[in-house]
Amino acid sequence: MRRSMLFLPGNNPNMLINASTLGADSVIFDLEDAVSPAEKDAARILVRNTMRYMDLAGCEVIVRINSVDTDYWRKDIDVILPEKPGLILLPKTSTPEDALTAASYIDEAEERFGIPKGTVGLMPLIETALGVENAFAIASSCDRVKALFLGAEDLTADLQCKRTKEGREIEYARTRLVVAARAAGVDVYDTPFTDVNDDEGIVVDANVAKALGFTGKASISPRHVEVINDVFSPTGAEIDYAYEVMDAIALAKAQGKGAIALHGKMIDAPIVARAERTISMAKALGMDRREGNE
Repeated sequence: MRRSMLFLPGNNPNMLINASTLGADSVIFDLEDAVSPAEKDAARILVRNTMRYMDLAGCEVIVRINSVDTDYWRKDIDVILPEKPGLILLPKTSTPEDALTAASYIDEAEERFGIPKGTVGLMPLIETALGVENAFAIASSCDRVKALFLGAEDLTADLQCKRTKEGREIEYARTRLVVAARAAGVDVYDTPFTDVNDDEGIVVDANVAKALGFTGKASISPRHVEVINDVFSPTGAEIDYAYEVMDAIALAKAQGKGAIALHGKMIDAPIVARAERTISMAKALGMDRREGNE
């Protein structure tokens, strides 16, 4: 279950060793923007050692490497891949060729290190206008791509517009990425809300992301993690309704009916699929009040 993803600087040992205590479903150890060129080598070793020697209590680790147009990214993979991160976050992914370049090198590295092929997934970070326009091609470029991630700060710079809390300037990019990811059958994650002191703003922004269809949302502050987890978790009412749907479908089958209504609304395949997803998530989060009682 990956509702929240928390960025942590790869050169900050105090934050790295406390990663599992911050409440996020996944942590992103950052070797790119958070690390100056002079610190790249040391940060790689620090991240590797944290993954190798620290008990992260089941918290998924994602590593943001450097982009494929730099001299750093292959070294990042060589050092990090043996620790088997859940995903490699690939910044500045603008074309499917960018994703394929990284995926090909990961293929080679997995073979070199004796890691089963396909163990480590790839999550392209879409943060350019070209990347947004190529979103579906990137998402469907290879089986190693497991999700797309929207990066609004660099994107708005590329669009030559101002980044705002309201987010009107990224509405198109958000919807484009969600449609592209769902069409390709992969997950999709929303950009962080960057005002760490705006407790009301993060609630609004996370709810917008959920309403648009994002799988989850990233954060640059531990302060936002609890809100994101709450927004992207099913509510008690949603879980109850999902079970009402499944009970209604079971009753219709038992009675030999081809169609059935619930609360005056016909229950069709999309509603059933949504109910099944809600129940699956509730079970994964330990929120299923029926589990074990049937």
